[in-house]
Amino acid sequence: MATPTLTIDLDALRANWRALDTASGPEVRTAATVKADGYGLGIGPVARSLAEAGARQFFVALAEEGAALREILGPGPEIAVYSGHMPGDAEIIAGNGLIPMLNSVEQLTRHFEALPDHRFGIQIDSGMNRLGMEPAEWAAVAELALPRGPWLLQSHLACADEPAHAMNERQREVFEQLTEGLGVPRSLAATGGVLLGAAYHFEMTRPGIGLYGGAPFAEARPVIGLSIPVIQSREVEPGETVGYGNTWTAQRATRLATIAAGYADGIHRALSNRATLWAGDTPCPLVGRVSMDLITVDVTDLDEVPEALDLFGLHQGVDDVADLIETIGYEVLTGLGARYARRYVGGA
Repeated sequence: MATPTLTIDLDALRANWRALDTASGPEVRTAATVKADGYGLGIGPVARSLAEAGARQFFVALAEEGAALREILGPGPEIAVYSGHMPGDAEIIAGNGLIPMLNSVEQLTRHFEALPDHRFGIQIDSGMNRLGMEPAEWAAVAELALPRGPWLLQSHLACADEPAHAMNERQREVFEQLTEGLGVPRSLAATGGVLLGAAYHFEMTRPGIGLYGGAPFAEARPVIGLSIPVIQSREVEPGETVGYGNTWTAQRATRLATIAAGYADGIHRALSNRATLWAGDTPCPLVGRVSMDLITVDVTDLDEVPEALDLFGLHQGVDDVADLIETIGYEVLTGLGARYARRYVGGA
């Protein structure tokens, strides 16, 4: 079989949630962010495993994601929608018991008119300038919104993955000023905010990337492995070139393995001549350009050509690969393609 296998360790996923739940403190509810199909790993097994671990609040990006999640989890868990209440969402929100995090006066008006008795939360911009009501907007509608009992007031940190960044404390102070004493649960911290300490935790944290083994949660257990089958091997002589554009030239007699994945599977073309794959404990350099469905790898130093090579595993995670091309683990993880055979271990 030429299909690469993406292995997802559900025990590790649950362990990461429990670790971040412990770090959040006993009086703090720890939610789970499962947007983008559970960060690309499959919303069904991911969400069910996190619910088994103890998560009772979940966050998604879109109402449609929330509807799919409700079908998976059933009526118990609370599901909040980061994008709020968009036009046409009222039926989905009401029918699935979703909690829109209202981001503007316009959304608040839409929600109160369409679903006056339905739960809602409010997102406040504390300085990131992406989503949420500006402080002046919040001041203008607080007296209208608060008597209706918001489920949560939340904001989002722009620089939580840089603990020493002055923006973290600045946003925390703004958020406190806007929400202190209102009697409504609050949330500021995703994964990075959990790691910043108790001052950032408030009444709820909502980790995302750390659940899936990504930075900045350095103590996270690895969640994914990716094994890519070898389709063909060949010998090339010194001076021969490999792949599109002749970007790699053999300096010695070289054994190449051509493996069954490429940029259509989320392995960025920018990794050409930069990445390393692994045969057990032996590193094998990627040589030539990554093409749509194929990658060539130098396996000269192996005793024999393996059946498969690993891109992710014990020796290398998504952040290691992301660093090679100056991006982030989120992009690498959520970009993994649909062609992988997903193998879940650890039960769900």
